[in-house]
Parts: sequence; C-alpha cells; structure tokens
Amino acid sequence: MSTELYRPSEIQRGRTAYRRRQTIRSVLLAALSTAVLGVLLVVAVTGAPGWDRVKQSFFNPEVARRWLPAILEGLWLNIRLLAVCAVLALALGLLIATLRTLRGPVFFPVRALATGYTYTFRGLPLIIVIYLAAFGVPGLRLQGTPGVLVLGGAALIITYGAYLAEVFRAGIESVHPSQLAAARSLGLTYRQTMRHVVLPQAIRRVAPPLLNDTVALQKDVGLVSLAGPIDAVRAAQIGVAQDANFTPYIVAGVLFVLLAIPLIAFTDWVTLRAARRQSAGA
Repeated sequence: MSTELYRPSEIQRGRTAYRRRQTIRSVLLAALSTAVLGVLLVVAVTGAPGWDRVKQSFFNPEVARRWLPAILEGLWLNIRLLAVCAVLALALGLLIATLRTLRGPVFFPVRALATGYTYTFRGLPLIIVIYLAAFGVPGLRLQGTPGVLVLGGAALIITYGAYLAEVFRAGIESVHPSQLAAARSLGLTYRQTMRHVVLPQAIRRVAPPLLNDTVALQKDVGLVSLAGPIDAVRAAQIGVAQDANFTPYIVAGVLFVLLAIPLIAFTDWVTLRAARRQSAGA
C-alpha cells in the first residue's frame, strides 16, 4: 500500500485558486456596493433642508444620555415579560393544537372551541385585546383581579397562543399517518404516540416559524405600556412629554433592536440548519 501523500492535480489546484479568487472578488464587490449605498443614504439624509431640525428633535445626545437609565430600567421589565409570555404562549399554543387534532365525534365540542379560539384571536387586533384585558376585566370588580401588568401579559399570551397553535398544528399534521398507525400497532396509546412519535418530529419541523413568532412577541411586549406599566416604551413616552423631544423613542427603539438581534440570528441559524437537513434528506 502506497504511503505517498495525496497531491491534487494541476487542474484541481487551478479550480481551487479560481474559486478562492471569485470568493474574494464577491466579498470585495459586496463591501464596496454596501459602502457606496451607505454614503449615498447619509448624503441624501444629512443634505435635506430640514435635517438640522430632525437631528435636534430625534437624535439629541444630551436627551439620550438623560433618559437612557430610565429606559433601561423599563427594558428590564420588557425582558422579564417576554420570558414569561413566550413560555406560556408556547405551552398554550401546543395545548390548543393538540385539542384541534383530536379525532372522534365525542371531541367535536373541544375541536370547535379550539377552532373558534384560534379564529377569533388571530383576527382580533392585539391592541384591542390589551384594552379589553387591562381595562375591561378590572371593570368587573371581581375579587382577586390581578394588576394591569399581569392582564396585559395575559393578552399577549392569549393572542400569540392562537398564532402558535396553528404553527404547532401544521407540524403535527405534517407527520405521515403511517407513523401513527405504526406506533399504535406497537401497542402505544394515543397519548404515548403523540408524546414519543408525533410531537418530537412536529416541533423540530416548525422550530423556525416558532422562533419567528417569538421575535414578533419580543417586539410586541412594548404594547403592554398601553395598560400603564412603565416599561421601556412608557419611560420613553414620559421623556418625550417632559423634554418635548422624540429622542427617547429612538433610544428605546435601538434597545429593542439590540435585544432582538441575538434571537433573530439564532432563528436564521436554525432555519438554515433545517434547510440543509431537508436537502440532505432529499
């Protein structure tokens, strides 16, 4: 057996060098075109007649520094609310999706209620749900009524639970019926089949859209300020009212974007990984 190391042929080395040159060329062209576009946008915006007024009203460094601590404190509330609402909305969505996939005429009322829930809250604007929960429920004057923060979070959970339920249902129904039949033939109950066969595949298949809805939820937690809690958006609104300057809104917006970037990047990675796995399986 020959122990000589493998040496690529002249043609192979030429192809490798050509691909390397093409990659470098593409990166340089992309960087150059991006820089040119950025310069054009900066020149167009800063050269506008009203740029000085817009800069003073929306990009005032002094106002930004003054209100940054209060907005950061409010953002911490948004982060905690996001963590709780995301977990509970996922759990609610999975429950509703499971109820909608129940078979048999005896479960028709359950399926009808689950279907009505998803239809209603997917069509109802989130702002209206927050208003109904935060201001309508306390109006009933029931004992033990939680605060507006909890009610606003409940509105987010109920609304996003409807969207997530449809995502989960699509994943459950994407599992081929033959796998359910095979599991039942092995003696597994319906609950065991869902737990060990169907749900693991369904959740893995719909992970990218689930994460996309979580990104949307991260943005919409700012709407809880409509109910009164001082989160990042409400703190920015207070700053705008006191200083007659819109810079606090820009600060809050930048913080929300920075908060979303890691989750968006993770979502893109999961989506790309799922696409590669599907292509490899094909």
